Amino acid sequence: MDPQSHILTVSTRGRGLHDVTREVNDFVARLNVASAGPRTGVLTCFIRHTSASLVIQENADPEVLSDLERFFARLVPDGDRIYRHTAEGPDDMPSHVRAALTQTSLSIPVVEGALALGTWQAIYLYEHRTRPRRRDVVLMYVGR
Repeated sequence: MDPQSHILTVSTRGRGLHDVTREVNDFVARLNVASAGPRTGVLTCFIRHTSASLVIQENADPEVLSDLERFFARLVPDGDRIYRHTAEGPDDMPSHVRAALTQTSLSIPVVEGALALGTWQAIYLYEHRTRPRRRDVVLMYVGR
């Protein structure tokens, strides 16, 4: 089977974690319909930006996401005078640091046509800039 791909465009509301699990599941479901049966393989998600990232995180308690953002705000504050790269504002370089500390790609097993995520796991696009952005996530499925 040839690899299958799709570009998921996400409009963010600004800094924070944006759940994209449903959209990723929809891509996998379309593959299942196209092949007339469940698939087994690996889905790779890759974000094509340097100031946003992807993470798998808990989806049950929203405080987890809030706590994660508070942690990053303390670890990598906006406007820190240590940064020289401020061409796009005080959140510019901190956004790059946040992205470097997280992930640009995820590999998720697909078993019997479904993402093999745990019960409380979801896929999040983590926007590190303070203003809304449009972000592209490349989805690539390899398997049968």
